[in-house]
Formats: sequence, C-alpha cells, structure tokens
Amino acid sequence: MVEQVERRLPTDEARELLALVREIAEREIAQTAAEEEAAGHFPRELFRLLSASGLLGLPYDSAYGGGDQPYAVYLQVLEELAAARLTVALGVSVHSLSCHALAAFGSDEQRAAHLPAMLGGGLLGAYCLSEPASGSDAAALRTRAARDGDAWVLDGTKAWITHGGIADFYTVMARTGGEGPKGITAFLVPGDAPGLSAAAPERKMGMKGSPTAQVHLDGVRVPDARRIGAEGQGFAIALAALDSGRLGIAACAVGVAQAALDAAVAYARERRQFGRPIADFQGLRFLLADMATQVEAGRALYLEAARLRDEGRPFGRQAAMAKLFCSDAAMRVTTDAVQVLGGYGYTADFPVERLLREAKVLQIVEGTNQIQRVVIARHLAGPESR
Repeated sequence: MVEQVERRLPTDEARELLALVREIAEREIAQTAAEEEAAGHFPRELFRLLSASGLLGLPYDSAYGGGDQPYAVYLQVLEELAAARLTVALGVSVHSLSCHALAAFGSDEQRAAHLPAMLGGGLLGAYCLSEPASGSDAAALRTRAARDGDAWVLDGTKAWITHGGIADFYTVMARTGGEGPKGITAFLVPGDAPGLSAAAPERKMGMKGSPTAQVHLDGVRVPDARRIGAEGQGFAIALAALDSGRLGIAACAVGVAQAALDAAVAYARERRQFGRPIADFQGLRFLLADMATQVEAGRALYLEAARLRDEGRPFGRQAAMAKLFCSDAAMRVTTDAVQVLGGYGYTADFPVERLLREAKVLQIVEGTNQIQRVVIARHLAGPESR
C-alpha cells in the first residue's frame, strides 16, 4: 500500500475521500490482488461496491450522479487504487474515459437519460476506438455506421478493448462519412445490443484479471438518440477523452511505482547480508533514492497537468508528458525493485514481479509512448510537413 505519500488535498471532503479509498483498498483489494490476478479473476462485484461508494463518477457533475471532484483529487484516488491492484485502477480509469464523451458532448436530454446509471448505477463502461488494423493510426478505423431511418447500423471489429465482453455500455467510434478523422462519429451502444459480441480475452503478460478483448459489431442497431455530438465530430470527441485518459494512466503508473518502491524499501530494511541490513549498502541506498525521485517527479508532473485541466486551461501537452514520463518511470522503478529483492524478486511469492509485468502495459495503452512523443513534439514544433 502507499504508506509514504504525504498528499496535498484541497478540502476536508477530499481528505475523507482518500481515507475511504485507502480503507477499501486495504480491506477489499490488496489482500487478494496477487491470488486473483494469478487466477485471471475480474472483480465485478468490487466495481459495484466502488460505484455504490461514489468512486466511479468522481470527476463528473453531481447533477448526474458524479462526485464534483477536481481531477487533481480523482487522479490521486486512481494512484491509491493502482498501488493496491492495477486491474481495479485501470478499470476505473477506463470507465471514466468511457463516460467522457457523453458527459462532455452529449445533449442535456442524453446526459439526463444515461449518465446517472453510468456514474453511480453499478454499470461498467468500455471505450472502443482501436481496431485490429488501426491502433496508433486511429483515424484509419474501418468500423462503419450506416444511417437507416432514425437509427444507425454498426458493423466492424474493435480491438484491445478493456472490459470487452463484460461492459454494460460501449462508447464506440465508427465511420459515418469519408476517409480520415472528419468521417467519424461517436455512439453510445448498450452492452446487450443484439449483434454485439466479444472474442475470447487476450492472453496477456500482466493484468490477467482485466479482460481485454476484440468486440464485434454485426448489424448492431443504435437509435440516433444515442449518437453523441454531431456527425463527423467523433474523432475530436475521442481525442478530447484521451487527453484526460492519459492522465489516468499516468496516475496508475505512479501508483504501481510507489507500490514497488514501498516493497523494495521494506525488503531492504529486513534482509540481512554480511551481518547488516542490505539497506546499509551505499549502492542499494542510491538505487532506492533514484527510485523515490522518479516516483515523486511523476506525481508532480501528473498533478500539474491535472491542475491545468481543473483551471480550464490547455493541458494536452502536459498530459502527454505525464503519461510518457510516469509510465517510463514505472517500468524503471519496478525493474529496479526486482533487482533489490534479487532472486526473491523474480518469484511470484513477492509482489514486485507482478508489478513489473503490469508496468509494461502502461507504456502502451491509450497511446504508446512513441505517440506521446509525437504529440509533445507537435506542441513544440508544429505539425510535420507533408
């Protein structure tokens, strides 16, 4: 658990919220995390508990069942959850991402009709942008939505979908017009819609408890009332959601890194060699110091980006920087934590090998770190010449 973090929180309510999150993490998540991950178990009932506790709608408007919390608080909640079990924290982050399109671009009628159940009604969401042949080049997606009277008929396959096959709703980007980003529209698709199915979950290196699967849309009929935003606005909606989602990944990465650091420090204090704790040896002390510095730097970076977002200022560049730095730092810190534990670190009897496997995916999801560098460079030097 994250024991060493001194948090700067804006209100008593936020402090009480973080205390609640720690209590749930310690009592309901951390104790069974290793066992459930090894078994590939997704904790669906836990997400219902999180929903009932108000933790699945924290950054959204209380008028629709949200928590009215600033992003700087919401992200620290994600960090705490990630330190206990990444499957849970990433699930909360993806659910929040899935709600973003409707919350930010839906009509008042759409928000009133759907958001309360999405934010606090026990539902779980999935975000459908990537496809088998369009990952980093998301604007090349091929899933189509054809107009049929007052409805749309969706056909295609989405790939790498967190909660694929178990989600109650899917925010789906589909092509309604010509090639390129301006031909894409967003839709809110019910999880039980006829024609919607999921393939078997991917067999992954880590995060085995979090189902990731292809989602097939075979003649899925969606009323026009479930179209989010204007026709052709879907890609802009998707990118707006990803800016916020990248901050969620950054916070998750810091949580994983903090957990690895805590485990390494605790082990170094207890493990004795040559008649004294290995924490006495300068080489290891410097390694721990570098790990701690990376964790603190990552936390400061994601919180600064979150504060820009909370102030209504542009934050896309800082979000990309935070996702890039924090996930790279998580990979370095977890690798070093395994080294601190030596042979024990390579076994499943200690948590650091699992944390190392989980950290890797954070360099890939919601835009690879190579894509983050493209985004940052465009902010600095402008678009590439064609």
